[in-house]
Order: sequence, then C-alpha cells, then structure tokens
Amino acid sequence: MRRSLRGVDEGSEPASRDLVVIGASAGGVEALKALVAQLPRDLPAAVCIVLHIAPSSTSALAGILARAGDLACRPAESGDPLVPGEILVAPPDHHLLVDDARALLDVGPRENGHRPAVDALFRSAAEARGDRVLGVVLSGTRDDGAAGLAAIKARGGAALVQDPAEAAYPGMPSAALAHVAVDAVAPTALLGAGIDALVRGTALPDGAHGSVPGDRRAPQTELTLVCPECGGVLSEHEEHRVTRWRCHVGHLYSPQSLYEAQGAEVEAALWTALRALEDRAALLRRLGEQALDRAQPRSARTFERQAAEAQEHARILRGVVDVAAATRREEKPAPEGDAA
Repeated sequence: MRRSLRGVDEGSEPASRDLVVIGASAGGVEALKALVAQLPRDLPAAVCIVLHIAPSSTSALAGILARAGDLACRPAESGDPLVPGEILVAPPDHHLLVDDARALLDVGPRENGHRPAVDALFRSAAEARGDRVLGVVLSGTRDDGAAGLAAIKARGGAALVQDPAEAAYPGMPSAALAHVAVDAVAPTALLGAGIDALVRGTALPDGAHGSVPGDRRAPQTELTLVCPECGGVLSEHEEHRVTRWRCHVGHLYSPQSLYEAQGAEVEAALWTALRALEDRAALLRRLGEQALDRAQPRSARTFERQAAEAQEHARILRGVVDVAAATRREEKPAPEGDAA
C-alpha cells in the first residue's frame, strides 16, 4: 500500500521551482541517501545540500550521494553554476550560499555553532530566488533550519519536512513544523517523490492534509544576552515568526542552540571558578606554613582559616559542577551530522 505525503494548502495551485536546498544534521546521511536515490535523472532543479559536520572533518558525503542515485554530486566550489539535475554539497568549515545562478562559499560567522549552517544556505536561497526555491529539512537535533525555512516561505518558496516520526533525530523536523506552515510532510520513502512534485508544480499524492504551526505566545520584552562565542552583545530578533539572537560580529543562535551554548559556557565558568578556589586554598596553606617558619603564629592562623574557607567554598562548588555536568550529559544530543 502506497504511503502518502501530508500536505498544506491543498487547494492552492503549486508553482514550479528550480532550486532545492536541503539541510540535515545528526541522522541526516541515511535520509539523504534515501532521498537522492528517489530523485529522477531529469529533475529540472539544481540541488544544494548542507550537512552539519565538524570543521576538521574530511567529508565523503558527495561520493556517498553520487553512488546512491542517478544525479551527479560533488563538493561545492565558489562560483560553481547551479545546474538542473546536479547536486552540490557544502564542504567542511564553509557556508554554502546561493547567488542566483551560482554557488558561493563563505567563511563568515558560525550560525548555531555551525559552519556550514543550514540556515545560511536557506536564507541566501530565499533572497536570491524567492518563490523558485524549495527548502527541505531532514533529521537533526535542536532547531536548526527552522528560521531559514521560514525565510523561504516568506519569499513565496515551498517547504518540505521529513516526518519527525521517521527521522533518526526529530529535533530539526519538529522545530520546522512548529514554526512554518510547510507544503508537505513526507515519510522517508516519499522524500524524493515530494521534491519532484513540488519542483515540477504537480499535485502531491491524494490524501494530503494540512499541518500548520502552533499558536504563538503573546509578545514579550526584548531580551539582550551575551554571545557565548565572542562575548559581544546578543540582540533578540524575530524573523518570519522565528526568534533568533545575533551579535555584532554576526554569530547567530536559535533558541535551543543558544540554550546549549550557554550551558557549555556556564559549565566551563564553574570549572574555572573551582580551579581558582582550590588554587587559592593551596596558596593560603603555603603562606600559613611560611608564617609558622617565621614564627608568626597569628598570621599562620589567619592564612589557615582563609584556606579552610576557600576549600569549603570549593567543595560546595564542586557539587554544583557535578550536577551541571550530569545535566549536560543527560541533555547532550548525538554528534551533529554523521561520519561522512
């Protein structure tokens, strides 16, 4: 029995697209392989892919995807033309951007701690091609891609999301659905069919039904924070119904990415404070010993009392650090992206 897509705006006339931008993170390689295997050889759209990977990684993703389907696939180079039926993959430590007819590589600030970043690709595609873009969000932790997908929809583009129930990590698909009125939600087996239909402007399979974002909260006072990466001021912005924080350097954070970055920063600060207290206790004990050697018992007692206070503060703080570390271990998602 054939599975169907779940779509939005069933009564509207679909438009053709000539650029497909795809974002994935943890669990994304398997979804990408399945998707590429389903794409037809005559797909009338160029495809650009960002998979979150570590900057130092050597990515084999282009080769993996070239073997998975009929479309040519290679790592992107700056200035590459966007050719229908060809796939460009973002290389490590470079944003993959779109400038109308060509791809660009950029080493600008990280977004949500990533370079390449899904949101950077999506946003540039929306600005360059407007309603000719189809954005696709696949498996991944956190909420990367939601802001970029919202930008695509705001420019008249289309949006397709992997069914969170089938994604290896549902964070990214779920966040996209929470913020964006997508055109279709597809199980893994129909990702390629969904892309092909939305690109060509043909109808999605029968049985499609709508999915819209949840109710928005009432407006709140703007919150100003500190950038975990550079220490600059982070200003809160809402772009296309998605809240993000940007610093003066250009680092961008979605809510969950900022929450996790702050957690790492807090834990690091606690360890620094703990080390400083233990060092202080050790120094005060040494000063006390030296005071005794100089026959200064009053000073020695003062140093020993201060050393004991510092050691007690360190003991209390170590308990806080242990709790913070345990909490982060429990909340820590799988590594971003897959070995590719």
